[in-house]
Amino acid sequence: MAEEVGREIAQRGHALICGGLGGVMEAACKGAKSAGGVTIGILPMSRIEDANSYVDYPIATGMGLARNIIIVHTASAVIAVDGKYGTLSEIAYASQLDVPLVGLSTWKVNPRMVHARWPKEAVDKAIELAEKRERHEPRGKA
Repeated sequence: MAEEVGREIAQRGHALICGGLGGVMEAACKGAKSAGGVTIGILPMSRIEDANSYVDYPIATGMGLARNIIIVHTASAVIAVDGKYGTLSEIAYASQLDVPLVGLSTWKVNPRMVHARWPKEAVDKAIELAEKRERHEPRGKA
């Protein structure tokens, strides 16, 4: 699912930002790269070499999981795919910051989270919510 989400994001001309490591993050980056997309990895450690091989722009923070707030603040929308506690923290940050949030087979803890059944649907909804938010609250003016 994550690979397909990454591919869909890239096919629509958007950059993918994630935690830059393995698992779901690597799959999303792989999907984005397969469609010619740009990937940004906000790493929890201090070494850019720790990024997965599909990350174009690794950003080493040395912040551990605290880097998740940077991911959420930077994203136009968050798509939570599956995940463990790191994903849960990103859901919480997106909820607190009113960043558009779409869930795909993930935690169901926020009644405002829009749920999707398929990767394409998740990306469709995320883009729609981000564009709607941008019309009401242009970036840099919030």
